[in-house]
Amino acid sequence: MTTNWAGSFTFTADRVESPTSVDDVRRVVAAAHRAHVLGAGHSFSRVADTTGTLIRLDALPEVVELAADTVRVSAGTRLAGLAERLHAKGFALPAMPSLPHVTVAGAVATATHGSGDGVGTLADLVRSVDLVTADGDLVTYGYGDPHFDGVVVSLGALGVVVALELAVVPSFDVEQRVVADVPLAALVERFDDVFSAAYSVSAFTTWGDTARVWLKRRVGDPPADLAWTGGHDATVPLHPVPGQPAHHCTAQLGEPGPWHERLPHFRADFTPSFGRELQSEYFVAREHAPEALAALSRLDFGDLLLTSEIRTIAADRQWLSPTFERAGVAFHFTWRQDEAVHAELARIEDALAPWRPRAHWGKLSAHPGTHPGLPRFAALRAALDPAGKFGNATLEAWLSPAR
Repeated sequence: MTTNWAGSFTFTADRVESPTSVDDVRRVVAAAHRAHVLGAGHSFSRVADTTGTLIRLDALPEVVELAADTVRVSAGTRLAGLAERLHAKGFALPAMPSLPHVTVAGAVATATHGSGDGVGTLADLVRSVDLVTADGDLVTYGYGDPHFDGVVVSLGALGVVVALELAVVPSFDVEQRVVADVPLAALVERFDDVFSAAYSVSAFTTWGDTARVWLKRRVGDPPADLAWTGGHDATVPLHPVPGQPAHHCTAQLGEPGPWHERLPHFRADFTPSFGRELQSEYFVAREHAPEALAALSRLDFGDLLLTSEIRTIAADRQWLSPTFERAGVAFHFTWRQDEAVHAELARIEDALAPWRPRAHWGKLSAHPGTHPGLPRFAALRAALDPAGKFGNATLEAWLSPAR
């Protein structure tokens, strides 16, 4: 019995396969009536579910091949492992999500992201994709191909990605500080000043009067200063979820370290985040951030909410990315595992409705929102997987109306 990372649901697959080569993947896919690929299982929606064969890629040989400014990597590789290999060779990924425990392909397929005004999603770093399609063929899509921006963020609905090529940059060091007791009003009134204060900025709040702001500054950049907000530097390490011990978190208090040990919130050698929880996340256009933030601050989530994160992401070109053709602000919610959360999602979506929110595909939502690239993606899916081999009930609900 296979569950997602948080144990909040069980996959409905009738079998689980762990192929040991790309040719094995091709055989498994070709033989399956229904199939879907599963990464680390860090999803809260059923985007990766199937009633047929669930395919895991963790048994594939690990591939990490560096070129001048790219790295080719096997799809099942965990980001933490890739990051260590890259750093040892003097390279870096410009973006890292909160959890380095997820697989490269899984993070790319749902446009998972880090944070920063000039930092895009991991998907925006992709330069080529090796995809096993419904009939077992292996096809490579390269940057600039007509369908490339539809293939990169595919939700697993087009086939099984077995390898990707990502753009890399020279390695860099980061120092991380937390500024506590920042008035929420400062985020509303001077949003741009707060979120441009460092390379990567995240504000955590339970929607009371204050927030804690994580500042991840590249060593050598100008100092990050939020003293004008009335907040103050934390003197002990803090966890994003109030009251949780911080030993799972990456080093704070201004201690410099490699990019991959500071950009994620959580350490790769510990069980991440809170554990048994639910998550949802909504994106609105960056220019509407202050109004959207103010609207959410008027909601009371009570004890259901563990914490909420606010962060910015640069625009990208992937058709199904929540930041497709618009820079975005993400409002992330970490909840207790409780059915009452679903009612809260509808309240959040109503509050954000004036700014056309887009939901993160791997998180919970009442509705995925308005994704302008959806009709093109649905047409591509109909061409590559006309029988819906890689479909499931969740994907049909999201994609069929666009056909």
